Amino acid sequence: MGMVDEFKQFAVSGNVMDLAVGVIIGGAFGKIVNSLVNDIIMPPIGLLTGGVDFKNLYMALDGKTYENLEAAAKAKAPVLAYGNFIQTTFEFLILAWAIFMMVRMMNKARPDSANAAKAGG
Repeated sequence: MGMVDEFKQFAVSGNVMDLAVGVIIGGAFGKIVNSLVNDIIMPPIGLLTGGVDFKNLYMALDGKTYENLEAAAKAKAPVLAYGNFIQTTFEFLILAWAIFMMVRMMNKARPDSANAAKAGG
């Protein structure tokens, strides 16, 4: 079997197709979680913290003061964008929780293989 034939067999195997579907769905799911964090969760948190926009929290390392993070970026100033880190951490935690809940539901829906083996199935 030549390399091209091996690649064709690999590319159309079930595992590769499952992986491709998973990546596509994962990307779309990531966008949903991103919107959930940015549009639903962070605005009330910002309201509770006195209108703080987490994405615009930063510290300029050059000692200068800038109007906002965008202005610092235009000036090519070195900054620690810790607000963006906070935002990304929220997104990760929500995504991890959602995946955990999905896996948990799938495990409950799946017949227990240990019990099936004991029952002769």
